[in-house]
Order: sequence, then structure tokens, then C-alpha cells
Amino acid sequence: MTINLIKQNKNDFFDLLLLADEQIDMIEKYLYRGDLFALYDGGLKSICVVTDEGGGVFELQNIATYPQFQKQGYGRHLIEHVCAYYKAAGSTMIVGTGDVPSAIKFYENSGFTYSHKIENYILENYREPIFEEGVQLIDKVYLKRAL
Repeated sequence: MTINLIKQNKNDFFDLLLLADEQIDMIEKYLYRGDLFALYDGGLKSICVVTDEGGGVFELQNIATYPQFQKQGYGRHLIEHVCAYYKAAGSTMIVGTGDVPSAIKFYENSGFTYSHKIENYILENYREPIFEEGVQLIDKVYLKRAL
């Protein structure tokens, strides 16, 4: 298993990025200012984008694993890698996600705790309604983890 920092041709990863964020223009807001990490294990399995939010805070903007490779530890391995990568440069990793129990649990199991939420964020920033686990997403929930 290897994890590479991708500096060029980030657009080549849109197919995977769109699994975690359904709107290209929203991805473009962070993709080009962030670091893109790609996890390979006999082929590409998972990616994430991390941005520097200043003041020692880094944000995990997008993390996605191809569906056939989910629940095999790739996402968690990627989170551990980026947290270690940014530890010397900062104090906190944050992540924003939809208010979906499985997503919240995934991040909690990866060492994150609830921070805050932005009400109506998804309704106000996405053109189409987003549904996960049969529920329409409305708010963006933030979790944080000490580095």
C-alpha cells in the first residue's frame, strides 16, 4: 500500500471525488488550493483532499473510496496518514460532512469528535437535493481531531 501526494492533473480524480461531493464546482473550491493524496494498493483505492485553513487548522475536504473497496480500512488508513503528515505543521484536523449516522460514526471511529454544525449549508450551497441513507441532507456537521 502506498500513498502519493498528487501535485498535477488533479482533474483526473474527479470520478472518485464526486463520490463524496456531488457537485464539481464545490470540489473546485478546494481541490486546487488543497493537497490531494491518493492511496494505491494494486491500483487506486481511495483519495482525499486536505486544505490549510490557517492557525494550525487543516480541513479534510473530501475523502472517497471506490464502493467495491469500502469497509476494507483504506479510508481510515488515509486519515491516519494525513493526520501524521500535518502533525508538525498544525494542531487540529477538521472535517465537515452531512448529518448521516454512518458518516459521523466513521469519523468518530477515526478519532474525531463533534465540533459544530452549519445549519442549511447543503440546502444553500448545492443545486440539487442530496440524499444519503434515505434522508435529505440539510446541515453540514463538523468534527475535529487533535493532531
